[in-house]
Amino acid sequence: MKLITSHLFNELLVKAGSNARKRTNHNIHESAADPVQRLFIAARLGSYFRPHRHASKGEFALVMRGLFDVLVFDDDSRLTQRITIGPGANVFAFDLPPNIWHSWIARADESVFFETKQGPYDPQTAAEFAPWSPAEDAPEVNAFFVRLQTAKVGDYVA
Repeated sequence: MKLITSHLFNELLVKAGSNARKRTNHNIHESAADPVQRLFIAARLGSYFRPHRHASKGEFALVMRGLFDVLVFDDDSRLTQRITIGPGANVFAFDLPPNIWHSWIARADESVFFETKQGPYDPQTAAEFAPWSPAEDAPEVNAFFVRLQTAKVGDYVA
């Protein structure tokens, strides 16, 4: 039996705070070949989750600690939904169908969510990144991230 503890979350948050992406994950599943992928993702303020979608797989996410905004976009980068999710919010989980552009923004410095998706995990096909969003190492990420943080429903972020 695997136990999920506050100590594990604390360790993940320390690790997230010490890397450039300001986030880390902890897999519960045994391998990338597993038919169900289950993991915890710990994020700190400023972590850039590049807008992406999963072409053939939905995902379920449950915020365990902290607070996130989940952003949903149309194909042209227009924000169609912005939902605050977390233990203190009205919403604490979501089930997203396949093929929906989305992103996360940590709104509290020590935030953790649980995610589950259909496997197996193939890094080449797991996510399609929005063509209107910069790659994580691109120089325009900072300006784009500010637009994500401040965008309102109806705004185009690109």
